[in-house]
Amino acid sequence: MRDHQLSILVICLGNICRSPTAEAVLRAKLDAAGLAGQVVVDSAGTGDWHIGHPPDVRSQRHAAQRGYDLSALRARRVAEEDFRQFDLILAMDEDNLADLQRLAPDQGARAELRLFAHVEVPDPYQGGPAAFERVIDLVEAASDVWVENLARRLGTS
Repeated sequence: MRDHQLSILVICLGNICRSPTAEAVLRAKLDAAGLAGQVVVDSAGTGDWHIGHPPDVRSQRHAAQRGYDLSALRARRVAEEDFRQFDLILAMDEDNLADLQRLAPDQGARAELRLFAHVEVPDPYQGGPAAFERVIDLVEAASDVWVENLARRLGTS
C-alpha cells in the first residue's frame, strides 16, 4: 500500500515554467494545511525539449521572491505510466489538456484529467517579469482551491 492517499501530476509544455511553479506552490500550500503526507505532487511536460534541466531561471527567481524553492526540480516528460500512477493530472491550459487526452493510454489509465485552474495559466516563456508574476498569481489562487478540494476528498475539512 502506498504511504499517501492522493497523487497529483501538474503538466505544462516543457516542464520548466508553469508546472514546476505549480508543483512547488501546491506542495507548500498542502504542507501549510497539514496535508503534505497525504498528497504526492509532481510535475512534467508534454514536450521533451528540457528533460533533466532545472526550471527556467526567471521562474525560479520569481518563485523565490514569494518563498517557493524550485531549484531541486528537474524537467521530465509525461509518461504512459503516469496515467496509471496518478489520481489527478492537471494541465495548465487547453492545449496541454488536449495533448494529455491524446497521450493517455487506451487501457489502464486511472488518472482524472483536468485543468489546474478555472482559467488557462498562460505560458510566460516568451514574456517579461509580469508574465512570470501572473503565473504565480494564478497558481497560488488555484492551489488554494485545490487544497480545499483535496481536504474535502480526504475528509480533513
